[in-house]
Amino acid sequence: MFTGGKSFVSLPPAFSNDAKRLLVCTGNTVSIFSTSTGLQTCELEGHEAQVTSVIVVPATNPTSKVLCYCWTSSLDGKIRYWDFAAPELMKTIDIRFRIHSMVIPSLLHPRNDSTGKLPDLYAYISTEDVKQEGKPSSFGIQKCNLTKSRIVGGVTLAETRKPGHVTISPSGKYIGTCEKRKLRIWEIPAKDSEHVGYKKVRLHHTRSITTMAFHPTERVVAAGDVTGRILLWRGVGRETFSNSKSSNGRMNTDGEDRPGVRDTDDADSCTTWHWHSSEVNVLFFSSDGAYLYSGGKEGVLVVWQLDTGKKKFLPRIGSPLLYFINSPDPTLSSISCADNQIQLLRMPSMEILRSISGIKLPSSHMDMYEGFGSVVVFNPTAGLIAVPAENYRVQFYSLFDDREISQVQICERNHQPGDEITVKVNLVALSRDGSTMCTVETRLPEEGIGSLVTLKFWVCGSQKKQVSLSTVIYEPHRDAEISCIAFRPTGNMAVSSSHGGDFKVWVHRHELTPKDETVQRSGWKCHAVGSYKKKPMSTAAFSSDGSVLAVAADKVITLWDPDRNTLLAVIGDSLEPITNLTFIGKSEYLVSASASRGSKSSNPQLTVWSMSKLCVAWSYRLDIEAITCSMDDSTFAVLARSKPNGSADESSQHAEDMILLFNAEKAVPLSVWFVSKAQGGGLSFVSSDEDKVSGTKATDEVLAYINGAREYVLLNPHSEQDISRQRGFTNLDDTDTHGYASVYGELPEFSLKADQTAFPSMPSGKTWKGIFSGPSHALPPLPKLCSDFLESLLERRSGVVE
Repeated sequence: MFTGGKSFVSLPPAFSNDAKRLLVCTGNTVSIFSTSTGLQTCELEGHEAQVTSVIVVPATNPTSKVLCYCWTSSLDGKIRYWDFAAPELMKTIDIRFRIHSMVIPSLLHPRNDSTGKLPDLYAYISTEDVKQEGKPSSFGIQKCNLTKSRIVGGVTLAETRKPGHVTISPSGKYIGTCEKRKLRIWEIPAKDSEHVGYKKVRLHHTRSITTMAFHPTERVVAAGDVTGRILLWRGVGRETFSNSKSSNGRMNTDGEDRPGVRDTDDADSCTTWHWHSSEVNVLFFSSDGAYLYSGGKEGVLVVWQLDTGKKKFLPRIGSPLLYFINSPDPTLSSISCADNQIQLLRMPSMEILRSISGIKLPSSHMDMYEGFGSVVVFNPTAGLIAVPAENYRVQFYSLFDDREISQVQICERNHQPGDEITVKVNLVALSRDGSTMCTVETRLPEEGIGSLVTLKFWVCGSQKKQVSLSTVIYEPHRDAEISCIAFRPTGNMAVSSSHGGDFKVWVHRHELTPKDETVQRSGWKCHAVGSYKKKPMSTAAFSSDGSVLAVAADKVITLWDPDRNTLLAVIGDSLEPITNLTFIGKSEYLVSASASRGSKSSNPQLTVWSMSKLCVAWSYRLDIEAITCSMDDSTFAVLARSKPNGSADESSQHAEDMILLFNAEKAVPLSVWFVSKAQGGGLSFVSSDEDKVSGTKATDEVLAYINGAREYVLLNPHSEQDISRQRGFTNLDDTDTHGYASVYGELPEFSLKADQTAFPSMPSGKTWKGIFSGPSHALPPLPKLCSDFLESLLERRSGVVE
């Protein structure tokens, strides 16, 4: 099955030992990207549910850096061991519990027993035991023997109320979890086995804790809370982990000796830092322990100096931060951002080298503001989609390559999480050939004054990498909101409809400038204005040849000649306002969907109209989210939402959404696919690319469905056989430099053969100091240099003997 649009930032990624690869959890798979190019190189497939952790087996010596092994866990209850260079599955462990998080301390400090054999490898996992229906699930932290492929019986470190993330210290000596207002920290024994005991420490706070981090060398623990504070406990577990008690045999609870420490918490001191305005998502110590990195919703990475509390910043990242990960190469790190983007940083300058971008996730403001554009727009001929994103941007994304092409900034705005939304991008539309994009934005009024609707036309270059603004039109329909934008398939014409009761036809024209007749000035101008009984115009569509324009006026459909702006006919009288309108390919049929504007509709309907008879051909009572039609034949597909009926039984409450494929001449569906998350989703026929989609030809069309979570799948409308992706991943081509070379440049290549070239002698008239000029690594060997140096000090005589 051809799928894409997965989240890259649901979990922290992991670097390979040579820092040339980045392993990213993407749904049921692990995608592997090149850190030098940012492109995907391979994929680990095998899990049947979401992957919840990926752990790279660290190198024990410099020669083992080429080894590429990792462990993964998943909600399917399986732990898998991979060789991700091949890629190849090496081992599978089924523990039959959902795994939400996993750490393997033994990998960070491997030890041999007295016989020289490697001891058993243990993992600590956050599990969920799903009970029967009606009973709540139970959560806990358990121990798994990876060597013997089984759960260690009778060992449960903790029982929790909900699944939590397990954090491990860089040394592998401690693990911990956050649970509401407290931290739980366990010490992992140096010689781990199935029958060892564990020492535990609890640290308390007055606010809910969101994240935690361990110092690499000292017993220092950092935690962030929901208010933006960072707490730094020093000397954690001095009494518990070291078995040292105070003189009276009890823990010292004197507040003056332990400033900032609450109650009986086992710590020497607790310091509070506060810069973030909202909850802290990122906490990470530098490898030397001198700095602490923090981040949150502000989109700013803060670097704290641990000894002094001084800080510096990497601002304007543009999205809330989720994770910060160091690589084995000290000059390379990564930041995972909430806009489904991973930034690769050059350290310590914190320069952004490149980005790994997934499809933009739905904006958090789309549910807060009515009319906020969230529908994905398709370019059927190029296999691209235009995705509305945060900060007033539109992302162009390739369906076949599953990667970002470019981004367009609709209007300027820096990421400020505390600011109120002042502008909303309502609509985005693309012409059929993809050469023109149209956007509608609304500036919200301040205290009821100052609302402004703006219509913009954009010129799109090849592959949408270059997009420039062509025309700006303020208040095209006075103060009314625009409900729909539609482009004419055969020419430079577009129509905009409004809830104010009119529609406008726009044409693209070229004019010669009066000063220089050789220079052309192009733009979009209003060609005609139409209305029907002052009824609100909700949607519009052109016929395949562009000769007829259909505009929905409340509950009826008006047919117009777009060139002459004359009303041709009026058809229909639906029970609900018409929300969607599309001509079915080159056939004589028109399909419409009607429903009330709110989320609840009592009489939704799908109707197919005959244009030759101007009457209803057939109809269904369906709640339609999206409609798409084939560009050539008479087939069309609809995305129907499941709408529980009050008179239905309980099982209807869990009905699935559907994609129905029809031939316009028959009311019986040709195919049915059951899908999920249809609300806010989109549907379109797309021209296939036989080089990237197996089982199809260049002339075929595939059906693309994207759900409300921006996950998409390509379906085969002509056959029951699934289509799949042609594995055309890029090779790992390391064109960037790391480590010593990234700071000082590449070292010169030295030959192992002895250099027999004589060092040129210098005349005695020149100073001997010139021999030693230049960098030390470029000088000849000392024996050769010494002989030539002494020779340069001697005066040369002629070889004549008397």
